[in-house]
Amino acid sequence: MALRCAAPGRVRWLARALAGSARLLPPAAAPPGPPGPARTGPPQLSAQARFASSAGSGTEGPQRRVVVVRITSPFAWLRTRFYYLLIRLYFDHEFSIEEFTRGAKQAFSVVSKLLSQRKLDLLEELVSAEVLQVLKEKISLLPDSHRDALAADIDAIMYTTEGDVRIYYDDDGRKFVSILMCFWYLNGANLPDEVPGEAKVFQIVFGDENTKEKKHLLTANYEFQREFTEGAKPDWTITRIEHPRLLE
Repeated sequence: MALRCAAPGRVRWLARALAGSARLLPPAAAPPGPPGPARTGPPQLSAQARFASSAGSGTEGPQRRVVVVRITSPFAWLRTRFYYLLIRLYFDHEFSIEEFTRGAKQAFSVVSKLLSQRKLDLLEELVSAEVLQVLKEKISLLPDSHRDALAADIDAIMYTTEGDVRIYYDDDGRKFVSILMCFWYLNGANLPDEVPGEAKVFQIVFGDENTKEKKHLLTANYEFQREFTEGAKPDWTITRIEHPRLLE
């Protein structure tokens, strides 16, 4: 579910990264959601992105910069802020979406690399049992190029935004909060230019026309869930992993 996470220390490292309101818990089957209409996926992002190159002072070669412009629905923005207020008022007085987002980015980077390396046994304390079982079936069928494209270096994450936020109770009266995070990241895997579903394929030229570096701007959706029932562990777990057109 560089920042290479060694097996013995991965949990301690993630615990520090997600301290406070954004920690990961041991695997557990995701509880059923509330009754009602099926939840919708992450919001559609209307965005443009480009590379800009310039010679840096005192450095060799050009510097890269990616600019992502997102058009946000005012209703969706107000809705998520209302939910964050409810979380702070009734569940976690110290909750901060800024701190949560920082921890979620680092967790996404670690989990995506472990997926790419097929180290699924190291995900048992990071991802719910149900999701992990599905991942084991899917990863074994992926071609190497698609598996390489799953990995996201922390510095290659260009944009992060929250998607759906839910607060609900299950049939046993347990309280849960789930936050869907959407990530845009650059990856240099050898994917065909016509890979469907990605935002854009960039062809960046540095120095002369004979030196080219191609990057894919890809998306991923990870859902983090925490139980807020009295006596439950104050930790978060990943209960949903989506890499559109790569991991299906």
